[in-house]
Amino acid sequence: MIIKTNSFVLLVGLVCLCCCAEGTKIKVKGHHMKYKNPKEKINVRVEDLLARMTLKEKLGQMAQVDRGNITAKVMKEYNIGSVLSGGESVPRTQATPRDWIDMINKFQNWSLASRLGIPMIYGIDAVHGHNNVYKATMFPHNVGLGATRDPELVKRIGAATALEVRATGIQYSFAPCVSVCRDPRWGRCYESFSEDPNIVKQMTDFVIGLQGEIPAGSPKGVPYVGGTDKVAGSAKHYVGDGGTTKGINENDTVIDWQGLLNIHMPGYPEAIAKGVATVMVSYSSWNGVKMHANYDLVTKYLEDTLKFKGIVISDWLGVDKISNPPFTNYSNSVLLSIQAGLDMIMLPYNYIDFVKFLTEHVNNKRIPMSRIDDAVRRILSVKFMMGLFEKPMSSYEYIPRLGCQEHRDLGREAVRKSLVLLKNGKTPTALEKERRRRRRNLGRIFSWGNLLPHAPLLPLPKKANRILVAGTHANNLGYQCGGWSLTWQGVSGNNHTVGTTILGAIASAVNETTEIVFSLNPDTNFVKANKFDYAVVAVGELPYAETKGDSVNLTIAEPGPSIITNVCGAVKCAVIVVSGRPVVIEPYLSSMDALVAAWLPGTEGQGVADVLYGDYGFTGKLPRTWFRRVDQLPMNFGEKNYDPLFPFGFGLTTQPVNNGVKPSQAN
Repeated sequence: MIIKTNSFVLLVGLVCLCCCAEGTKIKVKGHHMKYKNPKEKINVRVEDLLARMTLKEKLGQMAQVDRGNITAKVMKEYNIGSVLSGGESVPRTQATPRDWIDMINKFQNWSLASRLGIPMIYGIDAVHGHNNVYKATMFPHNVGLGATRDPELVKRIGAATALEVRATGIQYSFAPCVSVCRDPRWGRCYESFSEDPNIVKQMTDFVIGLQGEIPAGSPKGVPYVGGTDKVAGSAKHYVGDGGTTKGINENDTVIDWQGLLNIHMPGYPEAIAKGVATVMVSYSSWNGVKMHANYDLVTKYLEDTLKFKGIVISDWLGVDKISNPPFTNYSNSVLLSIQAGLDMIMLPYNYIDFVKFLTEHVNNKRIPMSRIDDAVRRILSVKFMMGLFEKPMSSYEYIPRLGCQEHRDLGREAVRKSLVLLKNGKTPTALEKERRRRRRNLGRIFSWGNLLPHAPLLPLPKKANRILVAGTHANNLGYQCGGWSLTWQGVSGNNHTVGTTILGAIASAVNETTEIVFSLNPDTNFVKANKFDYAVVAVGELPYAETKGDSVNLTIAEPGPSIITNVCGAVKCAVIVVSGRPVVIEPYLSSMDALVAAWLPGTEGQGVADVLYGDYGFTGKLPRTWFRRVDQLPMNFGEKNYDPLFPFGFGLTTQPVNNGVKPSQAN
């Protein structure tokens, strides 16, 4: 028997050698696994892989875990489908692109070491550029982009953002936000392009820039990411997050079905038609039902009616917040979220209990295996579509694109197009207007010169003897960028990243003979004593994000109001408001010669000076209504009793300065 066995082995070996000598192809281990064959269709690869997966491996794919909880053992044992960086979860302070790539490739190698070698996908909040990363270009927040009314610009910003995200090895960005903010008291209002759903629809062109142009004739609802210079996006937060009662974050949106469709839904069909890869569900509720547990809106409408075939992902700890009070009865929260139709859960920590409870729900038939397979099928389809199985490792080739001059120039363009000129020249007083009326009625001949509005202050002259730059926001890059900038809540100061402050921009714009005096909070005597030709005052809101930004008073941060009063009462002044939304401004308006809404412009402050000094004209239009008093809120255009300080769509325009002649203003 032994001799025969050895002879047989020897014979087989000889046959194999002969075959090899004659060039016969030998099947390589794994070639029969269709999911590993890039020549197979995506659906074939998905079904082949799905059939090979255990329940635990499937549930692991549905988990998204923060990088701080990831180890080689976790990735291999739990088959984690996605890793993310939360608001300030970074490899190290001021990490370089290489630091990011090395970290992500380490995680990816751990993922590939799992039994089936399924690559993970790494996500991050790149919501106004690659805002968590040192030296990245930070573009204006969405409220400013809404003021540009320029979808083509937004598409280019999406493409630039994709390149900078890829420069750090990341494949997935949680953007764009297609919320429709209907109340500026909401702390996330700056993440919304506009109170007008039609503008929000137009700005979904960001998806095209971020992910690539979806090929003509593509199946409806199927995601598309076109190459290694693009990243997967996420339309968020589905749905109605911008309409909560009193603008309270994560609150209840009380509105009928038609109102939900007409106001809060329009951005989603647009984003889906443009191939968006994922949709993130909102923390908020609709008429008392948590969106993370809303089967009718997630499964029946988003997936069945809108035909969305991508990944439905939760928000950070969104499943934990289903229960009342939050973070209680986690098992039931997991059950409700998966039953509702969520595919991937941004845990971001508790993967052990997630897998444990979800396993129990499947084994006890509370969640059918078909629901699990549907979720994993969607996740794998996106990964195959993006080519992660063929090229799982991140490349260093895009490192030079992070914060490159081309992108900074684009950011500068976006800033100047986003600025809204609200006032330019003081208007006659009430007494002057009354005198005019009486003289007109009497038919008297008089000089109109003293009664006309003062000459427009903007654009400012570059050549002057001495000018004052003042205010809390004039020389603070962190304030200029706002929330979701390097950290979740934002930062203060100029040492956190690279960019140009408003003060720095003015210094670059004016004539070299012009003396610039900067004083954060000057008193009136100082202003009068220095005989300034004019002053630029930059004030606004301090950085915030999400619930910490909810506000019941919407005031300019102290000592902003007193700075306006002290400076504008003593010299001609242009006030720049740096804020994520309209704020209370009417009490100070009469003292200003000019007022500019700059929103949250990001790192490229030179765009502010470009327009202030007339190299470019003001073109921005209000993306949302500027109220008089907070007791008017919520107030949106088209509503009864609409009485704003500045209406939706308002914005004075100027032309660039030619031959030293100041342009006239126009409405």
